[in-house]
Amino acid sequence: MSRVFAGPVAGRILADLGAEVVKVEPPEGDVTRLWGRTAAGLSTYFTQQNLGKEDICVDLNKPEGRDLIIELVKQADVLVENFRPGVMARFGLDWDQVKSVNDKLIMLSISGFGQTGPEAQRAAYASVIHAEVGLIEQRVGPDEEMGLDLTFSAADVLSGMHGVIAVMGALRLRETTGVGEHIDMAMVDAMAFSTDNIQNSLDNRFAEKKSGEVWQTAAGPFCIPGGLRWIWHQMSKVHGLEDPTPKEASVEEKIANRRLLITEHFCSLSDRAAVIECLDAANLAWGELRELQGVLESPTIEHRKTVAQVDNRDGGTRPVIRSPYRVASRPDEDIGVAPFRGEHNESVLGRWLDYDPAAVADLRAKDVLLADEWADS
Repeated sequence: MSRVFAGPVAGRILADLGAEVVKVEPPEGDVTRLWGRTAAGLSTYFTQQNLGKEDICVDLNKPEGRDLIIELVKQADVLVENFRPGVMARFGLDWDQVKSVNDKLIMLSISGFGQTGPEAQRAAYASVIHAEVGLIEQRVGPDEEMGLDLTFSAADVLSGMHGVIAVMGALRLRETTGVGEHIDMAMVDAMAFSTDNIQNSLDNRFAEKKSGEVWQTAAGPFCIPGGLRWIWHQMSKVHGLEDPTPKEASVEEKIANRRLLITEHFCSLSDRAAVIECLDAANLAWGELRELQGVLESPTIEHRKTVAQVDNRDGGTRPVIRSPYRVASRPDEDIGVAPFRGEHNESVLGRWLDYDPAAVADLRAKDVLLADEWADS
């Protein structure tokens, strides 16, 4: 029971790892169905996050809709939801309610600021969390441009991933205890745990430099991890760079001269191959700064078939990004397709609850269950 990103990420990971995942959508559908290029009612964004899932569309504002979810909960191992705290309780589906009908259930609740506390009711999107954990640079001068958010939804991805890890642990523990667990995954916690700058601040290392710097070269910008001291040491030892700065010069002047010497050396090389040979000889790790489209041209991305073509469900195909899990026994596993809204109403309820087609048709007649036109074709 999840929408947009963090919850669907968790469901996508579980599906890729072999779980049977059923997405429960409201009548209006997941808003991400409208984001990006759309074919047969399936957008790029929705497809990426919901591959391999089945889909039922239930109106929870109807008592029969809530009752239907309760019956599914009785059969489930895991329930994932990422609504604002209180929404599940409003539908009669909070932890106390679902635990009372299935004490073996693992429930993962993902929210911005946790299920309880002074900020639990705040709306939380990735940008909000990024700002709260110090990932958006503060610029206060009158001539400064406003700080920009990260270029990807780190808070959603990381909270979804950490949520799956917690689910796996709870499932393993259930084998011993026989009882389930409610996991309260706050996006702000996931980001605080994952952000090393925050960890540095615990012992007041606020000024510690980031691990990578961008250097200009004859082949364009390259990112080289490590501080200037290490880079200079390697370049001077391997490539014979010499610093002409007088001993009595200031530290700032020495730093500036060494940066200039290294940059001039990189820019004097003939081509990309020479730049890479130079860096490799100096035992300096490197990364090329790629535009987003260029990322997909990476030789490793191509070798690992990170981009897959999946059925577009309109007679064509569309590219998607595979999850990073590569299992030796299933190297070319089919990652499935994205579901239409309510596409699996009949098959899921028949398989999970032994509903016959007439029972499903009755729920559809009452508008408890809904389905897209494509789901019926």
